[in-house]
Order: sequence, then structure tokens, then C-alpha cells
Amino acid sequence: MTQLSHLNGAGEANMVDVSEKPITVRQARAEAYLSLSDHTRELICAGKHPKGDVFAVARIAGIQAAKKTWDLIPLCHPLLLSKVEVTLTPLSHPSRIHIETLCRLSGQTGVEMEALTAASVAALTLYDMCKAVQKDMVIECIRLVEKRGGKSGDFRGEYND
Repeated sequence: MTQLSHLNGAGEANMVDVSEKPITVRQARAEAYLSLSDHTRELICAGKHPKGDVFAVARIAGIQAAKKTWDLIPLCHPLLLSKVEVTLTPLSHPSRIHIETLCRLSGQTGVEMEALTAASVAALTLYDMCKAVQKDMVIECIRLVEKRGGKSGDFRGEYND
């Protein structure tokens, strides 16, 4: 059986030691979708949502979440991110918001969890901002889209939408 990297010799959880790994540029993209009614989407896009600029708040929340991933996910390393980007795109058929995140750094470990956390929290923030208007929204398809760099090499997800 292969030993898991987050377990020590006694089988106890521990943080992986990355001190011997080379510093390289690493990047990850993640995405999520928020399915919502046409009415709610139109309120957001027209800037008429009762809570104001919903997209601005969700963008900031996603960026903050990426920066706090090590606080939220046990055994994640604190990282000095050089870029965090959150893109929110309204879609019509079906009615939903596409959330895409990008995280980048020069470091010794990857940024997949940061990108996934940013997408998740941006989606949760959209839900929170819009729940007074619509409660039956659905957060869907949180997934890693792409990662570059590091020992395991590049990854590009092949998904059917």
C-alpha cells in the first residue's frame, strides 16, 4: 500500500514538508455554477438587486477566501499568492452564473485548493446576497478546471457541460 503524504509513520495527520521542493510558478483554475431564476439574474445584471452590487461582493469574497484557504482547510500550507482572479459570467440558457477563479504563485506547492475555495466562497456569497429574493438557487459543479506546474505536471479537466 502506498503511504499517503498527509500521514506520518504512525498514521497521524500532518502537514507535508515542502521545504526541499524547488520554487516554480504554479497556477490553478477552478469553476462553479449558481443556478438561479431569470428574475434574480436580471436583477443582478441590471444593478437593481436590493443588496447592491452582488458581483463586486462575491468577487472580493472569492479573493479573500483564496488568501485564507490555509485557515479553512486543514493541512494546507499558507501561501503567498501573486494573483487571484474571480470572474463572474451570467448565462441565459439555463439561467445561472458561471464562477471561474485563477490563482497563481511562485512557490513550493500547488494552488488548486485556493482556486477551489475561491470558487466555492464566491458561489456561497452570491447565494447569501440573493437568498432574500430567491431561496431555491443551487450551487453546482465545483471543480478543478486546470493546474499548471509542480511535480505532478499539468492537468486539464475534460468535462461535459
